[in-house]
Amino acid sequence: MTTEKIDGVSVTTQANVYFDGKCVSHGITFADGTKKSVGVVLPATLTFNTGAPEIMECVAGSCEYKLAGTDAWVKSSAGEKFSVPGNSKFDIRVTEAYHYICHFG
Repeated sequence: MTTEKIDGVSVTTQANVYFDGKCVSHGITFADGTKKSVGVVLPATLTFNTGAPEIMECVAGSCEYKLAGTDAWVKSSAGEKFSVPGNSKFDIRVTEAYHYICHFG
């Protein structure tokens, strides 16, 4: 099931802009203090570094990703998620806008 709406959160109005505008996200905070980000990656091939573990949830579009230490590109489409370990990195390849929620672990 794809998350279409998130109620009861506060939103950081200034966007986080990465890779010359190829990735734009906003931080959200839930009433219990849980933090996530929502954003979009535009067509590109990029490498992201992680601090905390992350779960990337695709809400629209699709991407292919490759986790550090692997050689396989894996597709992730709307309604699907993939996990990235903390203190790691992953490559992402996008050919159509990839809309996501990043759940921090």
